[in-house]
Amino acid sequence: MAALLGAALAVFTPRTAGADTVGQGSYTTTAPGPLPSGCGDLSTNPRHWVTANAPSGAVPTNDWWSSVLWKRTNCAYGEPMYAQPLGFKAQSGGLGVSYSTKPTISGSGKGVGEYHFNYAEDFVAGVSGLTAPEVKVDDWSDWTVSPYLSDGTHTLRATIGSGLPFAYFRAAGGDAQVKAVSDAVVDVWSNSGPTLGYTVNGHDYVAFAPTGATWTVNGSTFTSSLAGKDYFSVAVLPTTPSTSASERAGLAAEYAKYAYDEVNGTAVSYRYDEADSTVTTTYRFTTTVLEGSATGTVAALLPHQWRHLADGSPLPQTYISSRGPLKVLTGITSFTTSMVFHGVLPEIPAVADSSGADATTLQDYLNEEKADPTRQQSDDTYWTGKGLGRAARLAEIADQTGNTDVRDAALSAIKSKLTDWFTASPGETGHLFYYDRNWGALIGYPASYGSDQELNDHHFHYGYYIAAAATLARFDPTWADVSHYGGMVDLLIRDANNYDRADKRFPYLRDFDIYAGHDWASGHGSFAAGNNQESSSEGMNFDNALIQWGTATGNKAVRDAGIYMYTTQAAAIADYWFDAHHQIYPGDFPHKEVGMVWSNGGAYSTWFSSAPEQIQGINLLPVTGGHLYLGDDPAYVKANYQEMLSQGGKTQPGIWPDIWYEYLALGDGDAALADFRANNSFTSEEGESKAHTFHWIRNLAALGTVDTTATADSPLTAVFVNNGERTYVAANTTATDTTVHFSDGTTVQVPAGRTVTAGAHTWSGGSAPGGTGPSPTPTPSPTGGGSSPTLYLHDDGGLTGTAGTAGSVTLTSADGTNHDGDPYRPVTFTASGLDMKYQGGATQFDLAVDAKEAVGDAVQIQVSYDCTGDGKWDRAETYRYFATDPVTGWEHYTDKAGLASQSGTLCDLKDGTVQAKIWNALGNATSTLATGNQSALRLPYSVT
Repeated sequence: MAALLGAALAVFTPRTAGADTVGQGSYTTTAPGPLPSGCGDLSTNPRHWVTANAPSGAVPTNDWWSSVLWKRTNCAYGEPMYAQPLGFKAQSGGLGVSYSTKPTISGSGKGVGEYHFNYAEDFVAGVSGLTAPEVKVDDWSDWTVSPYLSDGTHTLRATIGSGLPFAYFRAAGGDAQVKAVSDAVVDVWSNSGPTLGYTVNGHDYVAFAPTGATWTVNGSTFTSSLAGKDYFSVAVLPTTPSTSASERAGLAAEYAKYAYDEVNGTAVSYRYDEADSTVTTTYRFTTTVLEGSATGTVAALLPHQWRHLADGSPLPQTYISSRGPLKVLTGITSFTTSMVFHGVLPEIPAVADSSGADATTLQDYLNEEKADPTRQQSDDTYWTGKGLGRAARLAEIADQTGNTDVRDAALSAIKSKLTDWFTASPGETGHLFYYDRNWGALIGYPASYGSDQELNDHHFHYGYYIAAAATLARFDPTWADVSHYGGMVDLLIRDANNYDRADKRFPYLRDFDIYAGHDWASGHGSFAAGNNQESSSEGMNFDNALIQWGTATGNKAVRDAGIYMYTTQAAAIADYWFDAHHQIYPGDFPHKEVGMVWSNGGAYSTWFSSAPEQIQGINLLPVTGGHLYLGDDPAYVKANYQEMLSQGGKTQPGIWPDIWYEYLALGDGDAALADFRANNSFTSEEGESKAHTFHWIRNLAALGTVDTTATADSPLTAVFVNNGERTYVAANTTATDTTVHFSDGTTVQVPAGRTVTAGAHTWSGGSAPGGTGPSPTPTPSPTGGGSSPTLYLHDDGGLTGTAGTAGSVTLTSADGTNHDGDPYRPVTFTASGLDMKYQGGATQFDLAVDAKEAVGDAVQIQVSYDCTGDGKWDRAETYRYFATDPVTGWEHYTDKAGLASQSGTLCDLKDGTVQAKIWNALGNATSTLATGNQSALRLPYSVT
């Protein structure tokens, strides 16, 4: 894999203006059109706003502090920066500091729209006499930044960061100065040597000068010569108006231990453990001891962090913030969280009845999409992406249900569009990507929603491209390799969220705020409320796309980056967009969800609509197998759905009903299906289709709700529960058979290119990887001799790993006699010459049977194993019979019926034989047994 990543890196080398190649793809290094002018726009080299000390490589964008680099609203200082718990604002005299504890809430009752903990300056930390004309950036790390202010004589350099109650300063050319705002209520409660304790507007702070220095108090201005040194720090304490003086003093003494261990860098590292499906994330602080012997710092943890804290004991006191209570660790150089990854799927499996009117309806819906699977609204990067996502869903569903015509039409459309966009021809100005060296960004044209001028939304747009490429990669692996178009996919990943620290062409994890745990959409962040993001679900679409692409192509670095961001962001979304624990939103903010999260709050609104269906719905789409996290709390799903209806005064959603029915299905599939049946004449949301909506709802109604109590050792998995019965789902998008182990002991054999279910619903669907032509037509890989853990029943009595075409055989009547446990004129299916290793677990089967209108029939199966092919059965299993109903249509007889009897033990197969006998145990009429891809045995074995 290292060689593969090296190849992807090597082929991308910006040279001269024009088109540069990446495998068979290419991008341009000449802007397709004129760039906007003005400070902080793409025409400006951002290095103008950084010092010579700043790190080399691409500058970060889309961060909590981005406004000091972009300076969109002024060319000098930028907007407030919300670091949690503190807020900062660069200005001529230094760095303003705010600790906002009282939210501003707009509106009343249902009309409440937003809450914000606005920047409310308590004081400015600076240098006496400083009149800096602008702020520059002297350094940055994963969640810190160092603003630099100088007028040529006086200089202030600060280091501030997310979760840091401390701000660290270096001062030159004058005395260190802390100056409260003119109308502030100020109280100095401690002034002893280098330590000054003071309160501004009810907020308690401590300023620490070097040993030997003192603070001079002149009204609301405090100065120190720093005893000839250049460093000082200021910390806000986690106190409230009810905190006693002695408790305050105790906190000040605790913080004083770490006041001289200056934080000068931060870095995250993560590890995905497949065996127990956990993501372990470590947040590290690099510090420099300026004096004394104490080491470590103080960190304020956000809720999505402290809920999953794996080490350390927080103080009893907490900070107030727009992200809810922040818990405090002291004396640390790192802390670690541990989160469970619950898996994703390429698509919900087609476990619902494959015959009858509903199946016909689904195929009709699919066939309607054959002519134009992408059906996009506009020709820019975002709407092209939406169209690609639409086609990918159609391809997955059509493949599951055997509609190869629609599947291949969708794959062909995806391939055509991606290849077009991944190729930059001389003189071309659209359907291409442009690399901007100044900003270290890959920009698609035609751009949209500020993706070019402001570097907005790259993860939103490109996530659709990557996800569609992942679907295509399963069927056309040659197209996806790095020597063809896989390198271009990798560049899109690196642009939006570069997972490789060594690659300086793009900033590390551009759109993902490592400490906040989620993405920011705005590239410049130049708003009074900081940065913002509305569609958290489109951010998750990007993360899921990385998991799907990395798995399909064998790139574990990409896969694991996707899993880290996906798992972390799912926890952040539950808190900050949905307030699932009821601890984040202010008490008088009445909503269950916000449409947008801002650095300093949240808003029940969007950039484009005031309709409740879209305010709440923008955080639900696109609906894919990577969005099952939305169903982790079925009760919340139903409550959130009801709020949407209540806010609009409706009984059914009037906008995006398909998105809402699909979301409701994660909480109540039967209700969602009933709503769809009653109201299916709507126009689909732009990224949706009736085929996908019906498929999703109908199958979730059968599967039930997401079960988060079981995990698996493979990322493409999920577990559902319905009336206490679990269904285990595992997908395999590679070309090699695999075995998936679930945490409750369930083992599932998954052939290459298939999705398999076990438990309450047993099913296998999908195709193995196939050809590489312009319209791939994958077919199941034959397994020669039947050596496959999944064996399909054939009309001629064979059992092979090839599904073949659908057929059927007749099970003769039981002649009115009870043959329970005694094979009576059975139909026998045999596989021989098998070489497989027993993996533990039990036999599984799914037989499609139909007694039509016959009353009283019952079908039974006996499975026997001859481990060495010597003609002696080493293991025999007879399952309880299945009473068929007198209604025409396929029913599913599965291993859930349970064993009636068993003898012997399962063992490794060496030139072994497996035999299945199937008969009517009861009844006076014949029955029909489906063959081919409709009936299968799943053996608890792996191929040797």
